[in-house]
Amino acid sequence: MPRHARSTAATALVVVAGLGLAGCAAPADGGDGGTVTFAIEGANLSNGKMDPHSTQLDSSALVLRNVFDSLVAQNADGSFSPWLAESWEPADDGLSYTFTLRDDVTFSDGETLDAEVVKANIDHVIDPGTVSAKAASLIGYNTEDPEGSAFQEAVVVDERTIRFDFARPFAPFLSGLATPFLGVYSPASLELEQADLAAGGPEATVGSGPFVLSEYVPDQELVLERNADYGWAPEGAEIGTAQTLDIRILPEASVRNGALTSGEAQVIADVLPTDVDQLGDAETEVWELPGVPYSLYLNVNRGALTDVRVREAVARGIDVEADVESVYGEGYPRAWSALTSTTPGYDAALEESWPFDADAAEALLEDAGWTGSDAEGFRTKDGERLSVEWVAWTPQPDDAAALADLIQQDLADIGVELVRSVVEPAAYNALYGPKEIDVTDWSFAGTGGEVLANHLQTGGFQNASAVSDPALDAILDEAAASTDIAEQAALYEQVQQWNAEQWAIVPLYAPTRITASSSDVEGLSYDIYGRPLFLGVSV
Repeated sequence: MPRHARSTAATALVVVAGLGLAGCAAPADGGDGGTVTFAIEGANLSNGKMDPHSTQLDSSALVLRNVFDSLVAQNADGSFSPWLAESWEPADDGLSYTFTLRDDVTFSDGETLDAEVVKANIDHVIDPGTVSAKAASLIGYNTEDPEGSAFQEAVVVDERTIRFDFARPFAPFLSGLATPFLGVYSPASLELEQADLAAGGPEATVGSGPFVLSEYVPDQELVLERNADYGWAPEGAEIGTAQTLDIRILPEASVRNGALTSGEAQVIADVLPTDVDQLGDAETEVWELPGVPYSLYLNVNRGALTDVRVREAVARGIDVEADVESVYGEGYPRAWSALTSTTPGYDAALEESWPFDADAAEALLEDAGWTGSDAEGFRTKDGERLSVEWVAWTPQPDDAAALADLIQQDLADIGVELVRSVVEPAAYNALYGPKEIDVTDWSFAGTGGEVLANHLQTGGFQNASAVSDPALDAILDEAAASTDIAEQAALYEQVQQWNAEQWAIVPLYAPTRITASSSDVEGLSYDIYGRPLFLGVSV
């Protein structure tokens, strides 16, 4: 489970055990309404990322959780609590889940929740026109191979009862169902065009959550008003008194920091570890995220990277620890595996297994036939330069660019030219779809080893490395079907060992999510991914 620390002196970055949802299902004492201003990076929301069923951006989840509820809630210890569903029952064979819905839930447009509405939402997720990736994968549906998917269909049993049927057991189902990406829309919203849902706005972004989106100015601001009728929070969740949540999109970290210290914002997200000391007496919440660490994804089917010796040389030729510390200080732990150390199933045996070793990297390149050298000092073979392209997308934070510069220099030192291109999201997607990218980068939060399927399984929506290995697919399918924790861990360790031999993913660091808030904010809580929850906030 994620580890976090809270400090009032904004300097403690010690990582300890996680928090869950807190409080009682009634307005908290104290506070007199008012506005909470929350500053986030959020720069890609305007690129059609306002539909939780089609986006995969963490910033989308951060914003949309305030508007959309889920059938179940996941607690920090990994357990689940009722939310829109008051109960559920898995079949003995693991091939179905039957949910009984609450009978008192209304959407902010006055529509009511029933089994038909839930089915319509699930049908929207798997509709090819939605172009879903993450949400579909979270219920075990493969958009590239619908017939081979674990998830089959949602069946309305009666007005308050819905059943989800599977072709084979899919153990991560409840975890996926609890995320904002499977939040439940009002039925009226689902009658809109998909482009309208993706663009978002008060008419489209309608859920049953604690806040209602009243104003949206792309790339600038989202204004959310308290849902006065909200009375179906997860058990134990506080309802605060703040009436307005004003979310400001401020892509630059220094601007967000300034907004907090000047009082223009009461809460800021995406704080860099090196900036914590600049925030005065702000309270900070620090989470070392579970999932896939910030990594480079090497396309195993393109150019020189088709040779595993070249991929390993790239990994060993990067001075990961020094580069990460140079940019982020000691705030981001160096990663050794395709899972972070806080993720269930993490293989600790990989720690220290591939330290920086430029000599070993050069020996691997020599063995792969890259023995020549051109006028600029880059390696050649048969007259061709050893060059790979790293494609990233805008906006690109300064810290990411600084780390990339260090990595480029490391690889240049062993004779590898790493050409970095930063492109607009549309241009990036045009390259990513057909996998016409040598190298790309990201981190990806997930509460268990199942996140590896997205990245390494044939047809996985995050499989930037273009891996297609039937034996690996079988291991990932077996892990997803298992409900035995020890068996799951052993299978995911096999996957991590596979990556340590094949170098499809080069892990760099385990990101921490840091949120800072002023002392006049009460009732701020956090989900299992360390995202701030504003349900219980008072000022």
